[in-house]
Amino acid sequence: MSTDRPVSNERRLAVLGAIVQDYVHTSEPVGSKALLERHGFGVSAATIRNDMAALEEEGLIAAPHTSAGRIPTDAGYRLFVDQLSQIKPMSRAEQAAIAQFLHDPVDLDDVVDRTVRLLSSLTGQVAMMQYPSLTRSSVRHIEVVPMGGQRLMVVLITTTGRVEQRVLDAGQDLAADAAELISRLRTGINTAAAGRRLVDAAAALTALPDAFAPDERDIVRRVVGALDEALVEEREERVTLAGTANLVRQPLDFPATLEPVLDALEQHVVLLRLLSTAAGGEHIAVRIGHENPVTQLQSTSMVTTGYGSGGELVGGLGVVGPTRMDYPTSMAAVRTVAAYISGLLAQ
Repeated sequence: MSTDRPVSNERRLAVLGAIVQDYVHTSEPVGSKALLERHGFGVSAATIRNDMAALEEEGLIAAPHTSAGRIPTDAGYRLFVDQLSQIKPMSRAEQAAIAQFLHDPVDLDDVVDRTVRLLSSLTGQVAMMQYPSLTRSSVRHIEVVPMGGQRLMVVLITTTGRVEQRVLDAGQDLAADAAELISRLRTGINTAAAGRRLVDAAAALTALPDAFAPDERDIVRRVVGALDEALVEEREERVTLAGTANLVRQPLDFPATLEPVLDALEQHVVLLRLLSTAAGGEHIAVRIGHENPVTQLQSTSMVTTGYGSGGELVGGLGVVGPTRMDYPTSMAAVRTVAAYISGLLAQ
């Protein structure tokens, strides 16, 4: 049925919202009697039935079987989400719990692992997070550390929290009198590379050996070569998931089969494509049912957003679950966690 014609009556919108809320919480089709008992619209049962008939004509609710109750359609969920005037804020206690859970991570892998476990716990859905994209990462700092003898360690730290280490042969003994050279080398590298995108930083370092004395250039070239390898090395972009088991806990939400959904969730290239288009900031993208471009996921809904630092997005995160999802709660959790992760990267 066409959904071009808007539902004009405010009460009908309220009835739709009540149907969505009741169905999400009970998983049972909602009838007019239950609506009046739970929500007290102050009108007769006949009026509510008329409102429900109008909503059904608009294609916003449907009867799943011979039951007198109705359930929201994809279009009904979409109108419900679009009518949310704002995403409800999480309570201070919930925000404090999020901060505590994500506090003081060991490294980037720990950040990602904690984030998906937290999002899955908060929403009861499958949580997913894209690792920060290297193509959007910049150099935060480069450290050069003597390790004794002829060995040097070069440590690259990116703005997205990635840390790359390379140990190299300096080609000469690094005696105490090499400390001054290492200090100048460290300063020169960071002056040339810090704040630049990874590929741009590699290009900026190519001329660095010429800034040193001829007898110092060999060690500088070795360090620049190790950095070049770390800066331009191709790496597979990754997505981490948590909470897949949540899908099987409500079998009525997937009456046919869960297999296509699970197959799609195993295809990280598919999830990367969906997450890479995520917007950031206050904007939360909600794809409902057949709005999903991936056929296997058209029995699900996705709530996603982007995260990053300095106003630049470096990845996406979100949740996947049945269309019978608590959208306000999921949207609030995704937004709050993304904001916290963005702040963590900016530190």
